[in-house]
Amino acid sequence: MDWIAEGVQAVSDLPFPLLGLVAGAMAFAESGLGVGSVLPGETGVLLLGVAATTPGRFAALLLIVALGVTAGDHVGYWLGQRYAGRMRDTRAVRRLGVRHWDRATDALHRHGAAAVFLTRLVPVVRTLTPAAAGAAHLPYNRFLPASLAGSLLWSAVYVGLGAFAGASAAHLEGLLGRFSWLLLAAVALVAAAVAVLRRRSRAATDHGDDERA
Repeated sequence: MDWIAEGVQAVSDLPFPLLGLVAGAMAFAESGLGVGSVLPGETGVLLLGVAATTPGRFAALLLIVALGVTAGDHVGYWLGQRYAGRMRDTRAVRRLGVRHWDRATDALHRHGAAAVFLTRLVPVVRTLTPAAAGAAHLPYNRFLPASLAGSLLWSAVYVGLGAFAGASAAHLEGLLGRFSWLLLAAVALVAAAVAVLRRRSRAATDHGDDERA
């Protein structure tokens, strides 16, 4: 079976400007306040990263994704500035989890602007930290470099993993052989289990927040 290599080739054959546009939009969705809980941007960027088959494509995708992430950061920062002390009680924060907002705020108090970079690979918290920075009136000239550095880190991790997976597809196919369908089934089961657990956790968080309110 060569379904892995065929899948990688199918993605790579798509027009690169389209791939870049979709990857940038997914990166924005992952970082944009409240959107990342609906659209798993990191998964999409990782899958599209398999198309980074040349150094030029890799560099372009890396930059596009990083710009998408920092654009999402700016949405959160702007909303944080607008709502300030009321941000914790907004629907977007309650949907993501007030406890995550508190973690983002605590990181910001302890590390200042560096928290925007340090929390970049922490799920959910990374989405809320820019908004916490805006709510705390962190100066923009300190927020911007931290956001850009964190965005490049996030982009390098997920685009890099995708590119590595794409380059290794042929070898992986030959290694797995007839067991590849079993691996696919196992991955699907794990993904489904994680989705269910995340949904239950979010529901429990919302219920707990409602009770405290």
